[in-house]
Amino acid sequence: MRAAMDAAMRAVAAMDAAMRAVAAGEVGGPAVPAVGFTDALADLPDPTALSDPPPPPEARLAAALQAMEMVPIAEFRTVAEPARRAERLAVELHRPDLRMRARLVRADVLRREGDAVESGRIAQQVNTWATEHDDAYLQARSHLLLAVFFRHVGDVADALAHALQSVAHTGDDVPARIRARHLSVLAMLLHENGSSDESRRRAQEALDLATAIGDDEMSLQILNNMAYTASEDGDGQRAQHFIDEIRAIAARHDLTLGAHVLDTIARIEMTHGRYAEAEATLRPVLDGAARHLITEGNGLAEYLLTVAEAQRLRGDITAAQATLDRTAWVCEERKLASVRARVREEQAQLYAATGRYREAYEEHRRFYTEMQALQSAQREARAHALQAVFETEEARRESVRFREMAQRDALTGLHNRRYVDEQLTLLLERAAGRRTPLSVALIDLDHFKRINDTFSHATGDVVLQEIATLLDEAAVGPAVAARLGGEEFLLILPDMDADEAVRCCEQLRQAIAAHAWTPVTGEIPVTASIGVTTVADRDSTPSALLAQADRNLYAAKRSGRNRVIADPA
Repeated sequence: MRAAMDAAMRAVAAMDAAMRAVAAGEVGGPAVPAVGFTDALADLPDPTALSDPPPPPEARLAAALQAMEMVPIAEFRTVAEPARRAERLAVELHRPDLRMRARLVRADVLRREGDAVESGRIAQQVNTWATEHDDAYLQARSHLLLAVFFRHVGDVADALAHALQSVAHTGDDVPARIRARHLSVLAMLLHENGSSDESRRRAQEALDLATAIGDDEMSLQILNNMAYTASEDGDGQRAQHFIDEIRAIAARHDLTLGAHVLDTIARIEMTHGRYAEAEATLRPVLDGAARHLITEGNGLAEYLLTVAEAQRLRGDITAAQATLDRTAWVCEERKLASVRARVREEQAQLYAATGRYREAYEEHRRFYTEMQALQSAQREARAHALQAVFETEEARRESVRFREMAQRDALTGLHNRRYVDEQLTLLLERAAGRRTPLSVALIDLDHFKRINDTFSHATGDVVLQEIATLLDEAAVGPAVAARLGGEEFLLILPDMDADEAVRCCEQLRQAIAAHAWTPVTGEIPVTASIGVTTVADRDSTPSALLAQADRNLYAAKRSGRNRVIADPA
């Protein structure tokens, strides 16, 4: 992709071809390089002189905006001024949709420059306009920025809700690079909300898109996220696999890895005890060679802190202290309070490593004090940010609606694990207080992998959606149906004793087996094994209840599948 972009930069004809493609409706064409923004906008004639029918300038402006939307992260500042000019031209051309697209480009620049509040405000305004005018593309793009905004203010539930909406409104006609970006953000937020399996699936979809179009820059970005989340999950082997892929792509195409990627690699090497290798990985940052690849304001300090930790862990206290002193200087110069506090934490570790325990204690006490103050200031700043972006009661209601969406499984519409974790505790407390029964049932589809392997994951998704409908029909009254992940589902049955719960689950099992599956799975049957349990101890916990249901489910699988197993009489 980089070679294609460079070639286009040398030829105005390539820009014109892209413009003509957009005018013809081929919006999924190749990305237009950053230098084309100015050329495309400068070539537009005076809008007051335009004749009827609508002339090419609108299509050329749309193409320039698409190029801005797909610019590599490291070059985000190059679109700031072109986006302002594009917004003015869109007003003169009486194209509010193009104006909104230009505003979102500006909002993304503002976000990366640190103005999250103004970025969030613009995204919310564009989202309102896009919803009123049923503009799916602008809804997708504005939801993406709102997802990033909510993550910034620490509300990962609302962030996930917006990320889900971003992907839901992203059609197949949207350029693959943009689709990959939307999926990548969703994958990240699914992971932060505890849905690791779904996160991996979405990340792989994003990577497949980027690979298919030969977009190495996007592939590296996605692989970097996948490596980081794998490491967070404690799966060092999978994290190393992604790192190997990153290095292979960089070597194959002679690419220079960004500083943030080098930091991820170094962190993973440190988890494997390879401290010298981690330091060597970040050597370009230490030497200043990678300085131009650092796009975030606190990036240099973060990476230097990683180096200092690696040096300490490999036993070179002198080098670690020198690097830490340099990190502290960068923090003071750039007023990076949060990183400065962590410098104190690392300093305490260094003091302890040399036996200076009193100084280590004092430094750790300063770290704790500074972190407490920072957390308080951050909470206040986040509250002000939310108030600034969502100033009306209507906006607050929207926030509640998106929270509800974050508690739903994107594929089936059932409640998700997050909702179960929140509600099961409350329902257990209510059952104990009222002295009423409470049952739960774990439902697992039998041999589901065979359906995916024989047909496709798309067919498997249809089966899961049909199962969700059957569960929803079984969840009458106060009952709750949820998807826990993969092919595993849950029914929470308040006020239902053991006998009633078994009858309910047996009816569900029979409904699943008797469902008209032939149009979907052909000759392959779809059945389910169910483990059901009822609260016997008023002090029971959600984890204990689910564990007992899981034991009963395992017994159902072991005894032949397609059956219901309850607690022993």
